[in-house]
Amino acid sequence: MKTATIIGVILIVLAVISFAYQGITYTTHKKVVDLGPIQATTTEHKTIPLSPIFGGILLAGGIILVVAGSRGKA
Repeated sequence: MKTATIIGVILIVLAVISFAYQGITYTTHKKVVDLGPIQATTTEHKTIPLSPIFGGILLAGGIILVVAGSRGKA
């Protein structure tokens, strides 16, 4: 397989994942109180939203690379 085709397939897979999950969620732990042996922490859940436009751009770029890779010389 050509490099352009492989990168195109990877972009298409990332686009499908982007459409399916709509965002990346992660958790942070933060110390609120630290008094000797007594500690209190809080957990925060944060989300980085992924726009459908981002997925569309990945999908279009992937399709273009797959088509360009298949039209090249064998």
